[in-house]
Amino acid sequence: MMTRALVLQSDFGISDGAVSAMHGVAHSVNHQLSIFDLTHDIPPFNIWEGSYRLWQTMAYWAEGTVFVSVVDPGVGSTRKSIGVKTGSGHFVITPDNGTLTHIARTEGIVEVREIDEKVNRLPRSGESYTFHGRDVYAYTGARLAAGVITFEEVGPALDPGSIERISVKDPYVDESTVSGIIDILDIRFGNLWTNIPREFFKQMGIHYGDTLNVFILHNGDEVYHNSMTFGRSFADTHKGEPLVYVNSLDNLAVAINQGSFARAYNIRTGSNWTIQFEK
Repeated sequence: MMTRALVLQSDFGISDGAVSAMHGVAHSVNHQLSIFDLTHDIPPFNIWEGSYRLWQTMAYWAEGTVFVSVVDPGVGSTRKSIGVKTGSGHFVITPDNGTLTHIARTEGIVEVREIDEKVNRLPRSGESYTFHGRDVYAYTGARLAAGVITFEEVGPALDPGSIERISVKDPYVDESTVSGIIDILDIRFGNLWTNIPREFFKQMGIHYGDTLNVFILHNGDEVYHNSMTFGRSFADTHKGEPLVYVNSLDNLAVAINQGSFARAYNIRTGSNWTIQFEK
């Protein structure tokens, strides 16, 4: 029986036994299953960040990999539990609450199944309604990854266009301005990662070493304005100075050399945080 890798993501943290319980459930399905952690440090209830981290990581895993993503503030409610097959050939088991927003925009969703809990639910867990990460998602994801069930046996088909999505603003460029949203933070260092591709700077004729005006707005209100250098790396500025650079996903980012931009200016993420660069 062919097995696929199983990759787990959640907002559970690792200070208690929740993640270990998910591993245990998956391992009990098949002792040979390869189980990995994407992250369990998603901020509590932050569906947007869960969506982004899936997109950030998925492309580097082999086709057929099964992801379980559990950021589920609506656990126990009427929200659906689903499995999806992406255009890149990966699978995701998750609540239908917007967690698939970035994947739907980039890889595409080609097939959706609503999880049939009469079949795909951990035995003897029927009266528990608050730990679907263990009882439904880890269990179903492990069964799919281990080949115990096919994707069709996850449950009945749904319209891929019906899944929940979070509002996203596309980046924009003209002759003198480029704008987008602050998609995510480089958490450990406090850098701001945008959804603006490097190609936009090339279209504007911006080169390394150029000085740009940078504006950050929250719900349309300006919260930051400064000029900064577009650098190849942090070595292009002095300690404590801001800079614009290209991140590991080939998008534009903003940082303070050896400092946290997000902490210094209380910046967060999402479609209501916009950033603009001007020549």
